[in-house]
Amino acid sequence: MKIELKYIPIREVAAGYADDAENGCVGYGGKLNIRPPFQREFIYSDKQRDAVIDTVRKSFPLNVMYWVRSDDGNFELLDGQQRTIAICKYVAGEFTLEDDQSFVNLPKAVRERFLEYPLMIYICEGDDEEKLDWFQTINIAGEKLTAQETRNAIWACAWLSDAKIYFSKRGCPAFSKYGKYFAGSAIRQNYLETALKWIAARDGLESLEKYMDAQKKNKVENCAELWSYVEEIFAWVEKIFPNCTSDMKGLDWGRLYETYHEKNFDVAKVSAEVQKLYEDICVKNKSGIYEYVLEFLGNGNAETKNLHVRFFGDAIKKTAYARQTKAAKEKNISNCPMCVLENKSNATKIWKLSEMEADHVTAWSKGGATTIDNCEMLCKLHNRLKGNF
Repeated sequence: MKIELKYIPIREVAAGYADDAENGCVGYGGKLNIRPPFQREFIYSDKQRDAVIDTVRKSFPLNVMYWVRSDDGNFELLDGQQRTIAICKYVAGEFTLEDDQSFVNLPKAVRERFLEYPLMIYICEGDDEEKLDWFQTINIAGEKLTAQETRNAIWACAWLSDAKIYFSKRGCPAFSKYGKYFAGSAIRQNYLETALKWIAARDGLESLEKYMDAQKKNKVENCAELWSYVEEIFAWVEKIFPNCTSDMKGLDWGRLYETYHEKNFDVAKVSAEVQKLYEDICVKNKSGIYEYVLEFLGNGNAETKNLHVRFFGDAIKKTAYARQTKAAKEKNISNCPMCVLENKSNATKIWKLSEMEADHVTAWSKGGATTIDNCEMLCKLHNRLKGNF
């Protein structure tokens, strides 16, 4: 790769700056593609953004940037996107600093000094493989790319560009319509990654990369299939659970849709069951309510493990009872551990299952799980005396 160092003033870099979904993000008189396919969305916080502007205003040195010269003589920004957009947005008057000083309100001499600030830029030339390799190398010390941001570099195509409009932009349709269900950040590609996992699983593909690869190889021009599937999923979710809660955020709705969408649910019964579980003080994990209700009403029974409930079910009680009783008979001691510890008249008594109660070895109130491994059977007297010890 050929690399040449240039000093280009902000005035020239910010000239012709524009950022919109249709035409992309450009600068340098329209000759610089600020957001090529392998670049992420603008993710700087206000504090990070303002620090860049403060650095320039104080004429302190700013970290080096990298551009790539294209075959047509234009440029793609390889590294420095966040700093470049922060600078261009400030010059365009899109934000002010904490001191309420917008660019246009600065004294003319200060504005001129800002515009003449020289950005240190390496102009690189090379093939696509060299560009991506260099991009990965120079980003090692920066903010780590998410897995999907890295995938976007490899599977860049018309389909992906359209998918990013729906799932990756600030205020994108996925965020505005379904942000209450998705976990993570749209601009860090979490929404897109989740949707891709769902549709890949629907199609029986071993990975979401397989789905992305198919879109690129088949030269699919838009993400209509993916977006339609996501809308299908959440139309079903909102039909079954019309009252959205914060506990629904981040659930694996794609898997739940594929598992249960063909079953007929009585929405009134669903709502009643959800409400009952929300009012149950023994349900520790409210997010687990939704899958539990689907399984319970859809299959007639359900595992309580996702609810983190306080009380043990009959199956666990019987298993723990059988385990303790067998061991107790072999040692000629009581099957109640507390009776053995007291070493009194009941130290060798074998209690009936109906005479015993299940107890958490590590108390539920202290994080103990309601599982067979954390269950022990005690005679009713000792269980009620034990408390949370």
